[in-house]
Amino acid sequence: MSTTSRMNSAIGTFTIRPLDPTEDAELLHGWVTHPKAAFWMMQEAELHDVERAYMAIAASEYHDAFLGLLDGEPVFLMERYDPAHVELVGLYEPEPGDVGMHFLVAPSDTPVHGFTRAVITAVMEHLFADPATARVVVEPDVRNKAVHALNEAVGFLPEREIQKPEKKALLSFCTREQFEKAVPA
Repeated sequence: MSTTSRMNSAIGTFTIRPLDPTEDAELLHGWVTHPKAAFWMMQEAELHDVERAYMAIAASEYHDAFLGLLDGEPVFLMERYDPAHVELVGLYEPEPGDVGMHFLVAPSDTPVHGFTRAVITAVMEHLFADPATARVVVEPDVRNKAVHALNEAVGFLPEREIQKPEKKALLSFCTREQFEKAVPA
């Protein structure tokens, strides 16, 4: 998937481009080790750990990472994965067109009202821009109440809790139709 852009009249223009694991590692290191990124589970990572993790994603045919920009400035990380091969293998029955997703908003000292919701909306639009995507699958930590509310705001419906090796997660799904109903154009 190439670079995409989306205008948010209240915030600016979001652009999503493929992540460069070498060039973007230092930036990502600051994000994933920040206290607000505790649910990303990389708090103790060194720079080389971050670079290695994103090199592995770049080498995978089932997992991709993207950098989200707002008016040209990096502001979020997005991962897209095939849940039949990554993250959720054996934990649910994948359907054709299922796409897994993670996103992380960069820490900021000056929060903007509605910003994170605008980010997840841009992420979902990016994923659904691919006609092969029928449903987005997420598995956030059950304790991450803030992301559950954001997921619900864009149309996700929780199905059940699942136990992953690293966390107890809330398996949730959002079809294209659910997203379009929750976030009208």
